[in-house]
Amino acid sequence: VMGNRERLISASCASGPAFEGAHIKFGMRAAPGAIERVKIDPKSKEVKFKVIGKEEWNTELENPGAKGICGSGIIDAIAELYRTGIIDKSGRFTKNISSPRMRINNEKAEFVIAWREETSIKKEITITQQDVRNVQLAKGALYTGAKLMMRRLGITKLDKVILAGAFGSYIDPENAMILGMFPDCDLKNVHAVGNAAGDGAIIALLNQNKRTEADEIAKKVEYMELTIEMDFQNEFMKAMHIPHMHDPFPHLEGIIKAEILNQ
Repeated sequence: VMGNRERLISASCASGPAFEGAHIKFGMRAAPGAIERVKIDPKSKEVKFKVIGKEEWNTELENPGAKGICGSGIIDAIAELYRTGIIDKSGRFTKNISSPRMRINNEKAEFVIAWREETSIKKEITITQQDVRNVQLAKGALYTGAKLMMRRLGITKLDKVILAGAFGSYIDPENAMILGMFPDCDLKNVHAVGNAAGDGAIIALLNQNKRTEADEIAKKVEYMELTIEMDFQNEFMKAMHIPHMHDPFPHLEGIIKAEILNQ
């Protein structure tokens, strides 16, 4: 949903299940053992990660016992791969990375997040080129939805972004914007509000006036069918790039090196 106090537009973005771990080689749901946080050193390309159920980073544990990687970890991992120059703006793995974690498997590139001895599945957990592509498809759909709603509203920038849902509480807003899941916004004005639908249901059950207010707001929301919008495919193609093919992201300056951001 996008808008202000005067007008609200809603759209459904076909982002698929990649952010829930589906169609990702080592993807899994957010359960104990899932990698939920990832950091990559820009110089050494060494990886630090956290798994659900353990407070410490892998470097502080004798056996992290990683089983796979869940949505928040996938977002972190691919944003970090871009931030450190391991993948480029188009999502391709770069060829000049000198690291044992960067390897070619059956002529396909992949990057090792967790070594075999750090997992409980007796194999390395990697991010593959296909994983990157699936996330690009998902985030491209979200960005395209936002871009087309902005065009309908006649606005060129967002003042605030609210991430709803339980998933929105766990993703890193900075990494989400590095990926280009939503247009540029001051990160101080990007907020996660948790299970907003559940909270709204509780409020509506406890307060009849709020139930009436919710009904009135719902009737005012204008639904926008994205796939029939002019330029949908063109906007989607441009939104596949990280963070975007052309759109500026001034709030990422200083977070991402200029030579990477301006590729």
